[in-house]
Amino acid sequence: MSAPILQAVVPTRAIDRLRKAANFEPIRQEVSLSNGDEFVFYVTPLTAAEREKAQKDARNDSANDFAMQLLIAKAQDENGERLFKSGDIPALKREVIDEDLQKLILCVLRPNGGEEVGDDPKSN
Repeated sequence: MSAPILQAVVPTRAIDRLRKAANFEPIRQEVSLSNGDEFVFYVTPLTAAEREKAQKDARNDSANDFAMQLLIAKAQDENGERLFKSGDIPALKREVIDEDLQKLILCVLRPNGGEEVGDDPKSN
């Protein structure tokens, strides 16, 4: 009888596990606008680097300016083209109902519908 073959266990580094879990495919977002229309766009999950850039690009420390920078940077069409430009911010602020704008921003911040570890779907 031969001795059992021992396989070396290669420890998986934490960074490798996190990289493997990352999925940056665009996620389809559907928002019901206040007039009843559906607005469809795509967004990839937010990275820390993108969050930092949006904070840097915001003209001040307001959460609104930060959120607008994220929307400009992340909202895209089905071909991966950006939907908005920086020059669209004044029109978005003045000519779009805030409730609709907040829905779009929320989709950028949480494109998977906001599920986090520990979320109870029954409580939503």
